[in-house]
Amino acid sequence: MKKILIIIAVIFVLVGLGFVLFEPVSNEIGRQEANRLVDEFDQIVSEAEDTADNPKKQNKSSAQSGNNDSSGLIRPTKAMLRKLMKDSREYNKKLLTAQGTVSTSSYKHAALNLRNYGITSNIYCYISAPKIGMKLPVYLGANESSLRYGAAHLSNTSLPVNQNSTNSVIAGHTGYIGRTFFDNIRSLGIGDSVSIKNYAETISYKVIKKKIIKPNYTRDLYVQYGRQLLTLYTCTRNSEGGFDRYLVICEKV
Repeated sequence: MKKILIIIAVIFVLVGLGFVLFEPVSNEIGRQEANRLVDEFDQIVSEAEDTADNPKKQNKSSAQSGNNDSSGLIRPTKAMLRKLMKDSREYNKKLLTAQGTVSTSSYKHAALNLRNYGITSNIYCYISAPKIGMKLPVYLGANESSLRYGAAHLSNTSLPVNQNSTNSVIAGHTGYIGRTFFDNIRSLGIGDSVSIKNYAETISYKVIKKKIIKPNYTRDLYVQYGRQLLTLYTCTRNSEGGFDRYLVICEKV
């Protein structure tokens, strides 16, 4: 009987220890996975080949799906990435005449099909905020599939490229079990640095405003002519037991 009680006590201790360690261990695993994806992104950018300078690689296969290395990673060519940036800017220009005319449900759909540019991960860029130790891949389309792995771009807002008259809105979960995404953006202060690295450039911003809005209020997500904005977007509990939206608004340095 004594042995059984000891075994039960040990089980309870192990279960309790598991509950205590789950969150920090899971967060660390998530952080390492995010760093791996960011490193992989940088590697793809740095190793993209210019097919114009490599005639042997100018074949139908590479033009349609990029190049594969021995690790199985897709390697889009520089020409494909240039096309992606060109199409992104065109997408942003079209938004200027459509603001306020789309349903918020359309935020979930990818703004562009990255497979058309040899990118199978659906990662468009990554976002960094040194003050809070945040570095996350950014997927296209603010749907649950994307948001469980990192941050996500809201379609029908500007894609994050170095272009005037844009407002790129990036969403991330707060309070997601076992992962830290946008939980700490509340700790960002006015003037703090945030950056975006896409397949062509790194864009530096500083925080200029923080505010809370209702879920159906979208005016803060609109483009402001002549300005280059980045808006971080997450949930926050309100006094009525529901959720509002917490915004950190940044402007290009």
